[in-house]
Amino acid sequence: MQKILVLGAGMVAKPLVEYLLKAEYHVTIASNTSDRAEKILNNHPEGENVFWEAEDLSGLEKLVSESDLTISLLPYRFHPDVARICIRMKKHMVTTSYVKDEMKSLDEEAKNAGIILLNEIGLDPGIDHMSAMRIIDEIHSHKGKIEGFYSICGALPAPESADNPFKYKFSWSPKGVILASKNSAEYLKNGKVAQIESENLFKDRFAHNIRDLGELEVYPNRDSISYIDIYGIPETKTMFRGTFRYKGWCEILDTMRKLRLLKEETEDFTGFSYSDFLSSRLPEGRGDIKQRLSERLKIEADSLPVRAYEWLGLFSNEKMGYNDISPFEVIYNLMLGKMMIGENDRDMIVLKHLFLASYPDGRREVVTSRMIDFGSPETNTSIARTVGLPAAIASDMILKGEIKLSGVYIPVIPEIYNPVLNKLEHIGISMEETFGLPESDFVQ
Repeated sequence: MQKILVLGAGMVAKPLVEYLLKAEYHVTIASNTSDRAEKILNNHPEGENVFWEAEDLSGLEKLVSESDLTISLLPYRFHPDVARICIRMKKHMVTTSYVKDEMKSLDEEAKNAGIILLNEIGLDPGIDHMSAMRIIDEIHSHKGKIEGFYSICGALPAPESADNPFKYKFSWSPKGVILASKNSAEYLKNGKVAQIESENLFKDRFAHNIRDLGELEVYPNRDSISYIDIYGIPETKTMFRGTFRYKGWCEILDTMRKLRLLKEETEDFTGFSYSDFLSSRLPEGRGDIKQRLSERLKIEADSLPVRAYEWLGLFSNEKMGYNDISPFEVIYNLMLGKMMIGENDRDMIVLKHLFLASYPDGRREVVTSRMIDFGSPETNTSIARTVGLPAAIASDMILKGEIKLSGVYIPVIPEIYNPVLNKLEHIGISMEETFGLPESDFVQ
């Protein structure tokens, strides 16, 4: 029986491990959260739980040597160390994380070792790449050109579970969600490069209607322009990757940035209540804290951001109980306490691509590809399924010899994306593709 090592027992591990155990692999979870790993393995006879800290490279070397393939669900900063050990041991490796330069630099070594280091095989990145490339290659096969491309994805609570002022609940790394609000962005629109500084990220938003859901807001997702080369569409005049949120999230997070509530530098808040903390971010003035906040932000006292701050607890006289801490950690801890997805909640993934294509005969069309997927903590969340299952499927294919590549890869080539997408469709994760739409359906 072949053995798979899974590093990490976080929020996306469960469906991945379940899939691999069902496929009759011996699965070892190595993590520092043994209780969570035990729950995932559920006493399966081929499941093994090993306590391991991510900094323990000698322990990792032993674990890798005893396995046929390693799946790293660790934060991306650990991946290069894992990859180097996999190269030394000549063992394949799979991650769901973005490829950084340090990982790219290992391509030749991985080829020499005869192994694949397959990255970005989750949801975003992952299913987004694969579903986009399937349509891009189809259009190119008919000598068409991609004149414009939007790719937008969001992990959200289902509509009935979006029941707080933020209209958001965490179904994956909470810290990652909030830190993403501090990113800058760059994209191409109608032939012009737009560079968005982090302080303006949430101001650069637009509304987009999703059938069956209604209107969602979109803001840009980091560097879109590099995907022109990754996707092989040098002809495009628009290249935009974005994130979906319900209306309100962008406005609230924008005010938090404005008030320096997301600063990561440590400050002394000894003896502060939550209202003292918020007051420290406001100019001196008359009136209660709600009035001072609305005046600082130039908004009405009953506006959404004010209501969100109150709901979060920032008007409370309760003592925070912190000494040296960053404002970011204060906000993060409040959100963590009130905004985790609950047992009775459903989460939802919304992924949509829009392509504007033109052909030599003068024909032009809009093509869309979309997925709306629901899950719940009671079974598996949608984010866990859509991140974990592509990685599990790819791992299975590598060990069965269905993927024979070596080197550093992401899933943008047909021999990876076609079979993975086909297998995902068999387990209920699929994109709905529509060709031949009028040009007026393209985002302008």
